[in-house]
Formats: sequence, C-alpha cells, structure tokens
Amino acid sequence: MYRNLEECIIDLEKNGHLVRIREEVDPYLEMAAIHMKVFEGGGPALLFENVKGSRFRAVSNLFGTLERSKFIFRHTLGAVQNVMTVRNDPMKALKSPFKNIKTGFAALKALPLKKTKSSPVALQEISISDLPLIQHWPMDGGAFITLPQVYTEDPDKPGIMNSNLGMYRIQLSGNEYEMNKEIGVHYQIHRGIGVHQDSANKQGVPLKVSCFVGGPPAHTLSAVMPLPEGMSELTFAGLLAGRRFQYSYIDGFCISNDADFVITGEIHPGETKPEGPFGDHLGYYSLTHQFPVMKVHKVYAKPGAIWPFTVVGRPPQEDTAFGQLIHELTGDAIKQEIPGVQEVHAIDAAGVHPLLFAIGSERYTPYQQVKQPTEILTIANRILGTGQLSLAKYLFITAEDKKPISTHHEVDFLAYILERIDLRRDIHFYTNTTIDTLDYSGTGLNSGSKVVFAAYGDKIRDLCREVPHELNELRSFANVRLIMPGIVALQAAAFTDYDEAQSELKSLGEFIQNKGPVPSCPMIIVCDDSTFMSESINNFLWATFTRSNPSHDIYGVNSRYENKHWACDNVIIDARTKPHQAPPLIADPTVARNIERLFVKGASLAGI
Repeated sequence: MYRNLEECIIDLEKNGHLVRIREEVDPYLEMAAIHMKVFEGGGPALLFENVKGSRFRAVSNLFGTLERSKFIFRHTLGAVQNVMTVRNDPMKALKSPFKNIKTGFAALKALPLKKTKSSPVALQEISISDLPLIQHWPMDGGAFITLPQVYTEDPDKPGIMNSNLGMYRIQLSGNEYEMNKEIGVHYQIHRGIGVHQDSANKQGVPLKVSCFVGGPPAHTLSAVMPLPEGMSELTFAGLLAGRRFQYSYIDGFCISNDADFVITGEIHPGETKPEGPFGDHLGYYSLTHQFPVMKVHKVYAKPGAIWPFTVVGRPPQEDTAFGQLIHELTGDAIKQEIPGVQEVHAIDAAGVHPLLFAIGSERYTPYQQVKQPTEILTIANRILGTGQLSLAKYLFITAEDKKPISTHHEVDFLAYILERIDLRRDIHFYTNTTIDTLDYSGTGLNSGSKVVFAAYGDKIRDLCREVPHELNELRSFANVRLIMPGIVALQAAAFTDYDEAQSELKSLGEFIQNKGPVPSCPMIIVCDDSTFMSESINNFLWATFTRSNPSHDIYGVNSRYENKHWACDNVIIDARTKPHQAPPLIADPTVARNIERLFVKGASLAGI
C-alpha cells in the first residue's frame, strides 16, 4: 500500500516493472512517442528523469498492462471487490455477516481524513510554466494534463462528502490562455463537475476548483471510476489505497495532502475560451471549442514531485488497460443497476462510446412460440438512459437462447446478431439526440443520433463467407472485400456531400435489389479503403462506427417505412470520412526517427 507515487515507482522498479530514462527528452511530441512505442510492445512503466525545460521528473505507462495494475493494487484489490459486491448486493452481507466483517473494516479506512497541519504539497509554490508541458500530437493546441484529478464541491452543499473528483482534460498552454494565469477545463456531458458549475452560476459565484496530479495511484484511478450512486470518489480512493484520503484547505481550496502537484483556481460564470485541438481516444483530434477557463490561484508541488501522464489515441492505448481494471473492480455492478442485463461491453476498438454490445434477458412472453425482441427493447432503453452508457451511438443487443455467447468475442457476437436479426422489424433509431462530445460524426457538438440493433430468436439466415457474386458485379464500387461472415466492404469515391451520397447509395441499393435478394450479406459497408477496412476486425470496428451517424449514414436495399418504422432487406452503412469530421491522429515521422536514439545499444531503452 503506497503512501505516495514515489513509493509506487520504487516498488515497480524493484520488481522489474519500470525503466528509468536518464537522457534528456523533449516534452514536445518525444515523450508521447516514446510512451506509445513502449506501450505497443507491452513494455514497462517509464520514469523520465530529465525532462527538457522542467526540473520535475515524469512517469507514464503505470497502468499499461492489466498485470501491472493488479500488481500495484495487489494488497487492496480483493477488499475493494468485496466492498463493491456488498454495495451492489447488500443481501450477500446479511447472509454471510462474519465473512463480511473484514469488508466493513476495509470500508472504514475509506473515509477521507481532514488534517490540520500544513500539507506537504504546499511546501513549494511554483508556476504552470515550471511543469513538464507535454504536447502529445502535432496538431494539439498546446500542453495538456492527461491524468488530472479535478476536484469540486457542490456550492449548495459544500464539504468533501458532497464533492466530485473527475478526470477532465486540462489545457495548460496555447490558444488564448495567459501563461501562469489561466488554464482550460474541458468536460463533457454527464459529468459531475457540470452540476457543480450550474449551482455556482445560479448563485452568481465562481466555482472553486482544485486539480490534483499524482499521489498514490489509487487516487488517479478513482477519478475515472464509474461508481454506484452515493459512493464518493474520495471514499473509493481511500478504499483502493488502503489508506484514508488525507486533505486540508488553503485559501478555501481543498488540497490533497498526498498529491505531487495541486493547481487551485476559479471558474467564473459565463467565462470561456477556445480549448483544443487535442488528439483523443477515438483516434481523431477533438477540435477547438469554447470551454470554461480557470483563473489560476496558486500552484503547488511537493518536494521531489513526479508528474504522471498518459497518451491517448486510436485504441488500444493505456486507457484500454484502465478499462480492463475498472471491469475487474466493478464486476457485475451493471446487473444490479439494470435488471435483466447479463453483459454490457463498450467496444474499445471503436473508441468506447460509439459502439456498445449487450446481452439481456427475454422473460416477458415465455409462453409464445414465436421468438422476437421484447424485454431486450426495454433493456436497450434503460441502457441508453443510464449514465455514460447513454453516450452509446450504436447498440447491438440480444439475449442468449440455447447457444452461449459473449460480448467480448466481437466477431462471434456480431455474427449471432446478424444470423437472427429481422431487418424489417429490429432496427430502431433515435434521432436528434446527444452523443459523445468527442464524436464528430454527428450534426454538431454533442449532437447526433443513435440506433439499436435488437435480435432474438431462431437463426433465420446463413451468413456469406465469401463475397456474394452479385456484389462483385458493381461498377461504381471497387475492391469488394469480405470483412467477416455476413459483412462486406465496398470502396467508393470520396464523400462530397449528403445529397450526392443519397444519390450514390440509392443507386447502389437499386442495383443490388435488381440483381435479386442477397440475404447472406445483411450488412454492407461503404468506405474509402476496403483493403484497410477488411485487414482486421479492429479496423472495421474503428472506421465504421466512428465515421458514421446512424440517422444520416445508414441506408438500405429496398428501404422503406412501415407505419413510421424504417425497414430494409440489407443494411448499408456509409463509413466514408466526411468533410465535417475531425482529422485522424498521425504521428510525426521525424519524431519517430529521433526517439530511436533511446532504443539503441547503451541507451536507457535498449533492452525493450
């Protein structure tokens, strides 16, 4: 159990999980490039001891593998899982009271502890410009904090037990921010900080914000945990750390006594500045938009402070391993929250929010001989109305019927759906609604559509395992490729506008319809590069579901409306890149060549 980040680093190094980089490294693109190369190879955590332009060390890839994360939390993981189980199913505690005594003692350690003496982090006051100002991607608007713990309290009910701790993007430099005096705070919909800012705005007062960086790894993880209603992130931080979260107040701002750095400041009502671009976890840049600007009050660093960071980009990245650890900790919590749910899996390869797979139950009409989606439609609505699950854009849902299935076997799961889906009945659209802030496939920031593919019952078709000959005769679409059973990719000319796309895909649908039915291929993907699309299942999942807006980009062979319900014979998804979408992340090749100096014989990373 670590009291601070330094103890964790020493332990990781002693056990072969961390490498020190002693050579000077540039925070402009180089540190991120090194991190991504090591992560891709399944390598260790990295301690950068000589960051150009800063006296502080930096560490990355702490959570780069599930194995390493489990090692970091090896002393508390079991207790946390027990507490989460009891929290989600209190009857288990009542049935086994003596077994759960230890769980109760673990929970007692979770209560935050206010300290009256001065916090170690407050011993050294610094400036934003003293920090490792890390820029990750070439088109980023400046330097960002990528592992912040952003703390706010409810102005209507102040105090640590009514606080919110979240991981919201912080821009330290660039754009119109006045260095050392202003930083950007980017938060998305369905985030607790928004509730606090709304309360402050109604009172006409600034919202006090404390941004903690570093400290025990448990504190970082707690900022991203999807916790049950009523469980504080700081309580969870103490539980996972095996040690109470210690805090104090300076100038009215909450200070984490164990953090390496703390930035305090205020967000004033109505004050925003341009934030971004930023290379984000969907694999594209999130673009420049107006977001709250935080007026910096003071910046603190403890003696020997270490700056933790990560790099996000097209999955998988380190946040993928974060997700795996979160699943280990939360277990079956979703089953308790949404009755009838068996599994829910946000598909990391598609950027998490764009694509969700779910398995529900079908118990409404067991007496009927004809099987069709009923209860899973109710469950789908519950999923799309629950917390961050509501950001899902595509939801594929089914229920087990004789044949065991898993949402974690993407190809098998999609094939199971496509073998059973009735395309006249089982596709359900939600138009003019909210989607993930980082998803630019829609009609505007946070705006787009959703679709549910719900399938249940007996198998009604065999899926093609090679390109159907009817599709090989297409004239306007080239390089027809099989992606997986039942799904093919067609390469088309570049997308120009939606009027042209509707004309093109109407002609495609008519051609296929005139050739005769192709039931073995229920899904057709129109794309820019069908070779890329068919090279791997991850390419298909990423390109298709991040580049399409269901209401605008789903077409069909023999598409029609039946009592206001859309139906078709074959689904066509236009997954071409659209002019309004954000550019994909492309690494700087010069930087990639420059960092090779660290991987040659005699350098810090030569053995990796």
